[in-house]
Amino acid sequence: MIPVLKNSLAVIVGIVVGAVVNGSLIELGYSIIPPPGDTSTMEGLAEAMLLFEPKNFLFPFLAHAVGTFVGAFIAAKIAVSKKKTFAFLIGGFFLIGGVSMVLMVPSPIWFTITDLALAYIPMAWIGWRLAK
Repeated sequence: MIPVLKNSLAVIVGIVVGAVVNGSLIELGYSIIPPPGDTSTMEGLAEAMLLFEPKNFLFPFLAHAVGTFVGAFIAAKIAVSKKKTFAFLIGGFFLIGGVSMVLMVPSPIWFTITDLALAYIPMAWIGWRLAK
């Protein structure tokens, strides 16, 4: 396969699989630790967020971290060259998503800092290291 095509595929597959892992862990988390209120819409999530306890943030953090890790790992495994670059590209993509969520749905500052600092770029780095 042409290297450019394979590297492009690495990014696409990394994003798609990472997003599926992220969404699956969010759904699993809601079944294990039900959120207080309706989280099916952005408005409902914003209102419910005010009622969240620390335990309600466990699965969102895990979803962001594990989704980024899996996506970066897969991208680094598939990429023909510059594996680190592709892993960090996935981390950056999910970080942009995390920042977007923070701007759309306010969360406690402790969660925002923890999530943005630990769930994206560090997980992309770990994914790349383990894929080597």
